[in-house]
Amino acid sequence: MKTPPPLPFPRSRHQHWQIAIAALCLALAGCQSMAPDYERPAAPVAEHFPQAGTGTADAPSLAWQDYFADTTLQDLIQEALANNRDLRSAIQRVEGARALYGVQRADLFPGLNAQGSFGRSRTPEDMSLIGRPMVLSEYRVGFGITNWELDFWGRIRSLRDAALETFLAAESAQRASAISLVAQVANSYLNLRELDQRILIAEKTIESRQESVRIFQRRFDVGSTSKLDLKQVQALLAQAQTLRYQLQQSRAIELNALTLLVGKPVDLPPASHAFSETKMLHQLKPGLPSDVLTQRPDIIAAEHILKSANANIGAARAAFFPRVTLTTSLGTASRELDGLFDTGSHAWSFAPSISLPIFDGWRNRSNLELANVRRDLAVTSYEQTIQTAFREVADALAAQHSIRQQLVSQQEMLDAQAERARLAKLRYDHGATSYFEVLDAERSLLEVEQQLVQMQRALFSSQVSLYAALGGGSHSITVPPPSTTPAARQPSN
Repeated sequence: MKTPPPLPFPRSRHQHWQIAIAALCLALAGCQSMAPDYERPAAPVAEHFPQAGTGTADAPSLAWQDYFADTTLQDLIQEALANNRDLRSAIQRVEGARALYGVQRADLFPGLNAQGSFGRSRTPEDMSLIGRPMVLSEYRVGFGITNWELDFWGRIRSLRDAALETFLAAESAQRASAISLVAQVANSYLNLRELDQRILIAEKTIESRQESVRIFQRRFDVGSTSKLDLKQVQALLAQAQTLRYQLQQSRAIELNALTLLVGKPVDLPPASHAFSETKMLHQLKPGLPSDVLTQRPDIIAAEHILKSANANIGAARAAFFPRVTLTTSLGTASRELDGLFDTGSHAWSFAPSISLPIFDGWRNRSNLELANVRRDLAVTSYEQTIQTAFREVADALAAQHSIRQQLVSQQEMLDAQAERARLAKLRYDHGATSYFEVLDAERSLLEVEQQLVQMQRALFSSQVSLYAALGGGSHSITVPPPSTTPAARQPSN
């Protein structure tokens, strides 16, 4: 007689739960995103910057504190980074994108809720199994998961990845805003310095012409010069005074603009020294476009937007496949409240569901087409951002190269005009010419002096533009968070 095979060993209730959880984890571990593989588009620009020379790019690693040598400018930039409202808005947009990422990421995990319920019902006699009316009470307490989607096709993971890339794009855009703000403050400060120096030149000219008016007035009083010459000298004085008033007005307007950038009142007295007396900026080495442009925060932000659009394609593709959701609960139930936690009162439910799209009016197909179009738009925007950055660097390099040559010519012109004014004055004093020649020479000299200062400021501005175009300080720039914004925390993947 054969021995019967042993019966399977009965598994305990806990073992069934462990097997179910293990199977669920294995199923989720096999989930893969349906997003297309990401490939960075090739940069549609030349391999070298025009007029760049040789060297390695050091702007991204060069902090603005090290690039701008003027201590007053450093203080203004620090105040602007802490108080500028546009930059504060950019920081708050980063916080909003971080929160949206957290919301989207939470969909990956089941929401565990504590549940409690009480119900009381009456069954009439003709519906009762025992032939008489029944009044039943039911008490339930437990924990449950409601409508948790099992991400077999990677739809939720793709949406999470898209939200993460959007957050990273906002963070990079905020850094780009900070670099732009640094450049704006520096240029506004340079404009003020230019106006201060031009005002000094105008005031020096006014002092000289006031002395000339005094001399010519005495000559006219004794009859040694004509009234025409006196009026011409007075016209020269009025010209210089008018110029000073115009420059003072421009300075007041520029100071208001700087105050708006800094975000708080600015008390900046006029400077008493020239551009050439202070080394304000350091030299930069542009390097190669492939090394430089990919480090600019705005290009990094554009690439994150592209990655986000790429992830959204995966979510749109996954929408064509079934959705599996799970609702479950575990707790105790009893007809009497005092028996709720008695032995044998445990209760559980397990209710998975699946839905498969059959006809949705081509909604899913349209969503997929829209996701692809948005990805293509993101590629175009990324390429356009690179081209714009390349142009900004090239423009700044061209401006530096041209302005340096113009400065040499402008200085030679200033020397020639100063000598011309001196000779015209000598000729007039010796009666060899009319005062009209002196008048024309003095006017030209003042214009050339003003133009030289403007050109010096333009050279500094081109260096600031180059620093910003190369992503200056992007590796080290820090923005103090506003008092109304909670401390930032780096999200985990």
